[in-house]
Amino acid sequence: MEIKRTFDILPHALKSYPFEDCLAAKVNGKWEKYSTQDFSNQVQQMSNALIELGVEPGDKISSINNNRPEWNILNYAVAQIGAILCPMYPTISAEDYEYIFNHSEVKYVFVSDAEILEKVNKAKEKAPGIIDVFTFDKIDDAKHWTEVLKLGNNQHNDEIKKRSNDIKETDLVTIIYTSGTTGKPKGVMLSHLNLMSNVKAGIPLLPVEAGDIALSFLPVCHVFERTILNLYIYAGIKIYYAESLEKIGENIKEVKPHIFTAVPRLIEKVYDKIIAGGSQKSGIIKKLFFWAVGKAQNFEIGNGRNFIADKLVYSKIREGLGGNVKVIISGSAALQARLQKFFWGVGLPVLEGYGLTETSPIISVNTLLPDGTKFGTVGKVVEKVEVKIAEDGEILAKGPNVMLGYYKDEQQTDEVMTGEWFHTGDIGTFENDFLKITDRKKQMFKTSGGKYVAPGPIENTMKASPFIEQIMVIGEGKKHTSALIVPAFEYIKAWGKEENLGNKTNTEICSNKDVIAAIHADIKNFNQSFGQVEQIKKFELIDHEWSVAGGELTPTMKPKRKPIMAKYEHLVKKIYGEQ
Repeated sequence: MEIKRTFDILPHALKSYPFEDCLAAKVNGKWEKYSTQDFSNQVQQMSNALIELGVEPGDKISSINNNRPEWNILNYAVAQIGAILCPMYPTISAEDYEYIFNHSEVKYVFVSDAEILEKVNKAKEKAPGIIDVFTFDKIDDAKHWTEVLKLGNNQHNDEIKKRSNDIKETDLVTIIYTSGTTGKPKGVMLSHLNLMSNVKAGIPLLPVEAGDIALSFLPVCHVFERTILNLYIYAGIKIYYAESLEKIGENIKEVKPHIFTAVPRLIEKVYDKIIAGGSQKSGIIKKLFFWAVGKAQNFEIGNGRNFIADKLVYSKIREGLGGNVKVIISGSAALQARLQKFFWGVGLPVLEGYGLTETSPIISVNTLLPDGTKFGTVGKVVEKVEVKIAEDGEILAKGPNVMLGYYKDEQQTDEVMTGEWFHTGDIGTFENDFLKITDRKKQMFKTSGGKYVAPGPIENTMKASPFIEQIMVIGEGKKHTSALIVPAFEYIKAWGKEENLGNKTNTEICSNKDVIAAIHADIKNFNQSFGQVEQIKKFELIDHEWSVAGGELTPTMKPKRKPIMAKYEHLVKKIYGEQ
């Protein structure tokens, strides 16, 4: 059977990979496993149940949950009866839920926990189209999803078959609302073809094999993780879902995965933890550790790893991530080349890719194939996708992965499409066959002297400083370029052990003269890579990390520039003497 629609993946997996642990999640401290047969049976049962509820082709079903097997069951069940899944981030506000519910005309909502349920119930008061809400966790006075599941007793199998036979690969299967750094969320319409073209392009690039284990913890509502999950099931990779972001480290050691996806922010945190751990050592052991780190940071593809460093240091780092990791796939934002080199150098290759929700998402990716990776780039363009660079440097993409358009918004669709070419909003170049992202088109700003500054490359370079956790370059309409910086508090506390910084508060660290001097020295060094107008002249330190909950980051961990500027307006005024 040819696999053209997303739900075609499951019969293929059942035939080719009948595992006892196709999916797994931790419930009450134990890993609860779903065989491929269990998975298939529950998808069929849920499809029956949804039809029993009255769900028709084209109806919208929303899923708002953490990573768990129920996601996959609902995803394929909705798809094979011709309904449309509208997944949403668990972290967005009740107001955003209200907007999306009404805009997409959602009828049923499935949520994972009490916190999300509270926000959904609040939004539901102003979203009259919602018929009912169900939960994956057992919550008092809420309808558990098994109540729906019990409605499915194979009474609609003929209807399921009829509906699924009528579904074409070009039909809409999901609407994903982009998190966006400004304005209302846009509903990206993706077809089975959009998603499956990406899955098929990724299969020959995947450096794992059937029976290997993946750990999943990036939001399943994001198209990056969703496409990867489809790819895993298609290729016979077992999926274990992490309990939470806080327990990733613990789960990795338990599951010992061969592959997982991550955003650069998480990779940076893993690196910082490794370095902080080494900083706690003393004497010859500490010297050996940092000697080995230096070797890894200078790693070049094609070179072997130093035997002594590998045996005494790198093997322990790999063991800390379970000992079996073959590859880490990074997406969503720019990854520093120094981090790529380090992780490759210790035997944990990180493959950076690039794409957008509107491109399902993969446009390009580095691989473990010969001549498959170039540090500092987002890899080669995947099969059947074309990329060209416009006159102003913007990356344009064309292919079967490009969206159907924005839901109920022809104007915004027309703004990003020129014929079949999608305007990504990213600026980039090709280095041989490797695509390199240099900045976001909308993030470039002009100083009061009329000079353009692209903040992305500056921020990415500055983050190579071990003292800098997060940074946002500013200077629009101002006389010079400056920055708001969140220090790397964990590293600094280990670094300043002799000065007793480990016992200082974040606020005290931000005013510490030695810390300020160290950050200033690194900035002065990195400034040499940039032109006069791009160099950071002044900076202010912020005493807490930016987060989604704090309103500074999108759910995909990208800085929201305008909210950050507004929130720290007093620091911006201080930098430019406007107080």
